[in-house]
Amino acid sequence: MTFPPRLSRFGLTLAAIFTITHSPLPAFAESSLGAAIEEFLLQDYRGREYALSEFDDSEVVVVAFLGTECPLAKLYGPRLQELADEYRDRKVAFIAVNSNVQDSIAELSAYARRHGLTMPVLKDPGNKVADLFGARRTPEVFVLDRNRVIRYQGRVDDQYVIGVVRDEPTRTDLKIAIDEVLDGKAVTVSQTDPIGCIIGRVREVDADSDITYSNQIARIFKARCVECHRDGEIAPFTLTTYEDVAGWGEMIAEVVEQGRMPPWHAAPEHGTFLNNRRLSDEERELIFQWVDAGCPQGDPAELPEPPEFTAGWQLDREPDLIVDMADEPFPVPADAGPEGVKYKYFTVDPNIDEDLWFTASEVRPGVSEVVHHIIVYARPEGSRGRRHWVFLSAYVPGLRVTALPERTAKRIPAGFEFVFEVHYTPNGSPHEDLSRIGFILTDAGNVDQEVKTMEVANAAFRIPPGDPNYEVTAKSGASPVPLTLLSMSPHMHLRGKSFRYELIHTDGTREVLLDVPRYDFNWQTRYVLAEPMVVPAGARMFCTAAFDNSEENLANPDPNKTVRWGDQSWDEMMIGYFDVIIPRRDSEQPAQPNILLDLSADRIFGAIDKDGNDAISREEAKPFELLHATFDRVDTDSDGLVQKSELENALTKVKQAQQK
Repeated sequence: MTFPPRLSRFGLTLAAIFTITHSPLPAFAESSLGAAIEEFLLQDYRGREYALSEFDDSEVVVVAFLGTECPLAKLYGPRLQELADEYRDRKVAFIAVNSNVQDSIAELSAYARRHGLTMPVLKDPGNKVADLFGARRTPEVFVLDRNRVIRYQGRVDDQYVIGVVRDEPTRTDLKIAIDEVLDGKAVTVSQTDPIGCIIGRVREVDADSDITYSNQIARIFKARCVECHRDGEIAPFTLTTYEDVAGWGEMIAEVVEQGRMPPWHAAPEHGTFLNNRRLSDEERELIFQWVDAGCPQGDPAELPEPPEFTAGWQLDREPDLIVDMADEPFPVPADAGPEGVKYKYFTVDPNIDEDLWFTASEVRPGVSEVVHHIIVYARPEGSRGRRHWVFLSAYVPGLRVTALPERTAKRIPAGFEFVFEVHYTPNGSPHEDLSRIGFILTDAGNVDQEVKTMEVANAAFRIPPGDPNYEVTAKSGASPVPLTLLSMSPHMHLRGKSFRYELIHTDGTREVLLDVPRYDFNWQTRYVLAEPMVVPAGARMFCTAAFDNSEENLANPDPNKTVRWGDQSWDEMMIGYFDVIIPRRDSEQPAQPNILLDLSADRIFGAIDKDGNDAISREEAKPFELLHATFDRVDTDSDGLVQKSELENALTKVKQAQQK
């Protein structure tokens, strides 16, 4: 299996909502192939009636089941209209049908208008037509021949897999099926698995159920789901009212049963975390029983108080300081092009003339659909290289905002400029993005200790083609002072499989701090310890990452490729970020490099000695900014090449300086 060379993140909603395993399924989930569809009559969102017989002049009729809030249905609506326009002169008719009980006529009208649909868009009250076809999901398409017999059912094409999107499909299933039916041929692949949202059907409600939305389920959703499933946040639909929730019952049960929702990937055997989203066994069972009972509402008087949020932010109040990444939005192209969209760096002067301290921060993407991640740094104005860059905050898929402990804060040094490092992933439509960062500030007198974001990383790996479990390790240097560990944030790309943090004590014993056995690129969680942990001086952080570069990894951009470190998602990274509390530094002190970064000549050579000649040229040193900036000093024999012995001597001096 060979995928196109580039894949990009489609969004959290695909990873969370769509899956190839369908459980539970409606009772009519058997194949409908070969069934003759009887006459049906439905109205569109304007009230105009359409009968199937109205299309008797058509050689082929395509019936597409769509939903207004389903992310894939939003993407495929315009694509289906393009196909309808393409095949109109060949006597192929397209009909869109909405069978979701939760989708109103007004929402259906807005969907058709927003996505430019001119084909009939019909409402299916009571999901009778969905039952007639045996439709399960949105989007799901059916191809009817001249006799109105189903000759194909399933997906439109194979562009979307779990959590990622190919730049283009490798098989256009619907188009191929239409052509084969028009040519009088048997359909080569007559059935495929649709990936999308379960159709929200009218269901019989058990009025005697002890488990209702009002008395139990609303409390679970308030605690575990509403933070994301509300207006303006990343989830594809809201779960703030019973009307929002009822039609999604089977979809909710499915993603809960499979452990896809709520998103939480840490193994329960190691560590206790403040932001643990995992549902308890009791909560899961309550949800399953509620869905089995038909999602009863119960007495609204029993509802809990609704949660309070700050509009437009995860922060608990409006930020004290907001900094945009630029004066004007950045135009994100519809397509990545042959070279992809390289990382963009936006520099802005926040005009800070004195040190500022913040207890919480949030990076908000302007257009979350095309922003994969953002890291915001502060750096001395005009500085070269990253030696004095300060990690302020980040936006990555799945990251939720948590405030720092009392009397601690991060510092924004006076006179520093901000750098927004932004990774865009085009999704087929042009956008204009203006991302920003917001801070909750505190007085310097309220800060006793400083919080720093550290990392351990290994850039020297080379993952062999087809390897299903390639391990890469990295360890920190020994901290000369005790530290207090607050959180851990593993980072890999599409081939990431698992990630583990261990603490190596001075006596050599190891302690597992965090184990993520099934890493998910779409949910890069910051795992916040329930109780900050004191790390003694001399201890080291040790991280182990495993990568799956095999064909079994459906998100793998190219299983035939040897994979190295790189910024883009089709390359890989191995970084273990972690936040620590250190003694507060005076404002006069310059920004310090990461005292725990474990540099070794072997790792650097493995990462950037591309020709394998055990020497680094000036050109090869470019990706390693610190080495490139100090190349002449490290190259002590001035032969234009850095030998491993020269680099080892330079690193020894750096580490000695850091220990002082």
